[in-house]
Amino acid sequence: MRCVTYVVADNNESFDSLLRRFKKKVQGDRILSELRKRRYFEQPSIVRKRKRAAKLRKSRRTTAKDLQRRY
Repeated sequence: MRCVTYVVADNNESFDSLLRRFKKKVQGDRILSELRKRRYFEQPSIVRKRKRAAKLRKSRRTTAKDLQRRY
């Protein structure tokens, strides 16, 4: 079962601040990014290729940081 994101209104809280808190909560739960990712079907081979590229970018970034720290 999926958890539903919700916010409870405090006393004398405006709708704008309630909406702002809701948007922050949705962003923190990564709901919109998941929705964008699942909007279209992605072949398993393309998913693996994308993940491998992200892993490679991350490893390059960490090695570059390590090299900078040494000097």
